[in-house]
Formats: sequence, C-alpha cells, structure tokens
Amino acid sequence: MGRKKIDIDWEIVDEKLGKFYEGTEVAAYLGINYATLERRVKEVHKVDFADYKRQKRAKGEAILRELQLKTAMEGNVTMQIWLGKQYLNQSDKSEIKGDITTGPKTIGYGKS
Repeated sequence: MGRKKIDIDWEIVDEKLGKFYEGTEVAAYLGINYATLERRVKEVHKVDFADYKRQKRAKGEAILRELQLKTAMEGNVTMQIWLGKQYLNQSDKSEIKGDITTGPKTIGYGKS
C-alpha cells in the first residue's frame, strides 16, 4: 500500500507562479517537497513543471504589462519613457561624431 497523496491547492500554486515565485518557493509555501510538486504537476496537468510554470508566469507577465500600460496611459512619464525604451527601441543616448584616430574636435581660444 502506497502513501496517501498530498492534496495540493492548485489555485495557490497558480497564483504564486503567476506572481513570479520559483517552484521551490511554492513548494515551501505549501509545506511539501519540490520533487513532490514536480511529480504532481506531471500527474495532474500532464506537462513538465517547467512548462506549467512558464504558462502561469506568462499570465502574470500579461497582467503586469497591463498595469504598466495603464499607469503610462494615466500620465506617469517615467513609465512612458521606460515602456518606450523597452518596446519602441527608444533611447536617451547621444551620438558623438568624430574621427577615432584624432579624437573629438576642440575649439581653441586666445591668440592665433
């Protein structure tokens, strides 16, 4: 006769993974061994833990992206700039022109 199966609250697992917890942290939160969590994901959901975690994390990323966009749309300039850099390839770098061999040009003052 085998051991009694541990009941796992999948809503908690999904919530924690959606909030970017690691599998070991979720297992610790539930008071179970990480290997048990991995094995039960495979038994119940028919996928490897890495795939399951990726699915739940993607949902958390989508929610976070929505919140960031909402914040930017409400006028948060810092978030607007950050999103522009992340998604629109914008930057605040200046381009310096000059000859690499001679360096930047300088303007002299005084007697000629």
